[in-house]
Order: sequence, then structure tokens, then C-alpha cells
Amino acid sequence: MLEISLTTPALLFSAVSLILLAYTNRFLAYAQIVRDLYTEYKRNKDYVLIGQIKNLRKRLNLIRWMQILGVVSLFLSMGSMLFLYIDFNLIGTYLFGVGLLSMIGSLAISVWEIQISVVALNLHLKGMEEEE
Repeated sequence: MLEISLTTPALLFSAVSLILLAYTNRFLAYAQIVRDLYTEYKRNKDYVLIGQIKNLRKRLNLIRWMQILGVVSLFLSMGSMLFLYIDFNLIGTYLFGVGLLSMIGSLAISVWEIQISVVALNLHLKGMEEEE
């Protein structure tokens, strides 16, 4: 069994913090878009807006899971450090491994969400090209 040191899980702190900051910024941008769409929808109940709202709902749910898995990864890394500190190395190593898997899941969902965003933006671009 591979034995890790106390500093190994600590290496994730800066990476996870930056990733969570990026996720939060993305969430805040979507929140503003939702508010703008709400105002526009109240004025004009356009069918295209309903599609955009459904797309944003899916993307917001994905961001929620990205953030949850990122925070779980951070908690598990801290738990890993605690168990490594009190010389429960096996538990600490397993917690670190599960924390890594949580971060991998978060990043995988992030890629999925980016793909959905690109498809939505391409639809907008196609609509603008058709207007010209």
C-alpha cells in the first residue's frame, strides 16, 4: 500500500480553492443571465427564451454538482490530513483517494457543462448568421 505524507493532501488546497472560485464566478454569471432572461420573458414570452431558460436550468444544476463535489473533495482532503496527523495512515490514504475521485467527478461535470454552453452559444451564433 502506498503511504502518503501529511503534505500530500495539502497540495490540493490551492488547486481546489481556485477551481471553486472559477465555479462560483460561472454561477454568478449564470445568475445574472437568469435575472436578465426573467425580465425579458416578462416583456416577451418568446419560445426561444423558454429554450434558453431550460438550458440554463440544466447548466445551473451541473454547476451545483461541480461545486458540491469540489467542496466534498476539500473536506476529504482535510479529513485525510487529520487522520494522517494522528497516525491513522490507512484511513488518511483512503480519504485522500476518495477526495481525488470527487475532484475528478467535479472536473468531469465541468467538461460536460462547458460542452452544453458551447452548443448554446453556437445556436446564438447560427441565429445571428441567419439574420444577415
